[in-house]
Amino acid sequence: MEVLSSRVLLRPRDPARSRRFYADTLGLAVYREFGPPDQPGVVFFLGHGFLELSGRSDDGPAAAVALWLQVRDVSAEEERLTKAGVTVLREARTEPWGLVELWIADPDGHRIVLVQIPDDHPLRRDTR
Repeated sequence: MEVLSSRVLLRPRDPARSRRFYADTLGLAVYREFGPPDQPGVVFFLGHGFLELSGRSDDGPAAAVALWLQVRDVSAEEERLTKAGVTVLREARTEPWGLVELWIADPDGHRIVLVQIPDDHPLRRDTR
């Protein structure tokens, strides 16, 4: 698999508190914000990767953390990984925000989201 980019997704118990911690306490720079103004999601720069805080979860860390990996072809990866016996948590589909996502699990049950960004998606456009 050729991974093109990745990010760690956190679903904090208290999104506002977590945002203050990562932005103010740790001093991470904001890459982008999205979603409703009263409960925005935020993606922070994290070295050569990203950390995204979005949504919320009262579950423990295993359910509240997922790995986000951008790949070139989600369908090809789904076929390959299914043949390899990887647990598919949710088959590939296009999300309302336009990304194609496949949810799988590692041997310990940690969720991994494989994502394909379609050619016509706004993430592919130069916004300058």
